[in-house]
Amino acid sequence: MNARRLGCLSGTGLIAGTVTLVILGLGIWLGGGRWFSPGDLNARSGAPLGGVTSHAELAGNCSACHVPFWSADTMAGRCLSCHTDIQAQLQDPQSLHGGLGTQLAVSACRDCHTEHLGSDGVLTRVGADFPHEVTGFSLAAHQQNVETGQAFACQDCHLNGVQTFEGQVCADCHMRLDAGYLQQHIQTFGNACLECHDGVDRFMAFDHQQTRFPLQGAHQVLGCDACHLGMSTMAELVNTPTTCYACHAQDDAHQGQFGTDCAACHTPQGWKPASFDHNATNFPLTGGHLGVQCSACHVAGQYAGTPTTCYACHAQDDAHQGQFGTDCAACHTPQGWKPASFDHNATNFPLTGAHGTLPCVSCHASGTFAGLSTACASCHAEPTYHQGLFGLECAQCHTTNAWRPASFNGAHTFPMGHGGAQTCSSCHTTTLSTYTCYTCHDPAKTQKEHNKEGITDLSNCARCHPTGQEGDD
Repeated sequence: MNARRLGCLSGTGLIAGTVTLVILGLGIWLGGGRWFSPGDLNARSGAPLGGVTSHAELAGNCSACHVPFWSADTMAGRCLSCHTDIQAQLQDPQSLHGGLGTQLAVSACRDCHTEHLGSDGVLTRVGADFPHEVTGFSLAAHQQNVETGQAFACQDCHLNGVQTFEGQVCADCHMRLDAGYLQQHIQTFGNACLECHDGVDRFMAFDHQQTRFPLQGAHQVLGCDACHLGMSTMAELVNTPTTCYACHAQDDAHQGQFGTDCAACHTPQGWKPASFDHNATNFPLTGGHLGVQCSACHVAGQYAGTPTTCYACHAQDDAHQGQFGTDCAACHTPQGWKPASFDHNATNFPLTGAHGTLPCVSCHASGTFAGLSTACASCHAEPTYHQGLFGLECAQCHTTNAWRPASFNGAHTFPMGHGGAQTCSSCHTTTLSTYTCYTCHDPAKTQKEHNKEGITDLSNCARCHPTGQEGDD
């Protein structure tokens, strides 16, 4: 008796099975894998990537995205081979996909991006666990819609899909919450909300005191628009000028004459009262200047470029009429015009000896100072006693200590001090041009002695005694 065979292993069964596999293979080959596709690919066109403008153009070429199970390649790798812009983002932690790379499995692009949902299907789907803060906007303060009391859904803000966001959504929503405040806010800062806000509402309790410009005095009551009007980005807010003049140039009553450092005189409490430290300038106030009104030097409110020389202000007070020049400080001090000091030794006629005790008027008669001669004879006329013998160079014999004693340095025939003479007048009894030996020598005795030698003319002793010595011939 023959054993019964399984029908599928019979010749007919094997033939039928083979034909079926061939038909299936042909169907798969001819259908381009459609038998296994869960749906059509997205047909929305975009910029060319990988040689196509939409995924729909890859229909029938499953291996363009899907890899066999034995391959070392990954589906995400094939995604990035076309989407090179995303590949670049993954290298930048500050970008959307770069940030996501630290929290999600980058190998699974399909976790957020789905396909085969039809030619108009949504390519990006995110769930409630999506780390929204990596987009630069945290949902920490947007957990619940205050109008409905329900949790926010993606479509509440992303009206046209999660890949796009219209900034007007912020304004529309917050306008319903507080229209008055938002209108003023937009008027001041514009409507580019995301330029400053990151979703955690960090400016709701903003403390200006923690910035590099703490608010003091009158600044504390100002609205934001007083300093930040028209600033619509964080960079503009952070870089708001902090100098007084940047805001108050139009308030400068001094028209720039005091420079731009308003804080040198004013405080945030107000423009008045104001203080000014004149000692910080190149003309510190001392002495009599301390009690002078500002307008005395700063005529007509002119400050910048005011002269600092004494004469610029005191020319009309010059009792010397310019004879001493314009350097008042050479004799006077800011304490007052008197007492005054003058260093005559700094001139070309230093005062020495008896000159040092003379009153100024002895030489400067009628208040004349400039142009006076320094020659002795200009003050000391030659005495008759000299009879013009020595010229006008008084200093040849005299000093400033006194007229006497005097020394003579000229060619004197007789030795100085001849016969014990102490002064010129010892011999020159009348004038320096006349002298007589008989002042000292007895004429009778002299005549008697010379008679013995046969000399009778004794009118000119120097003829025989040119040096006053007895041995002279």
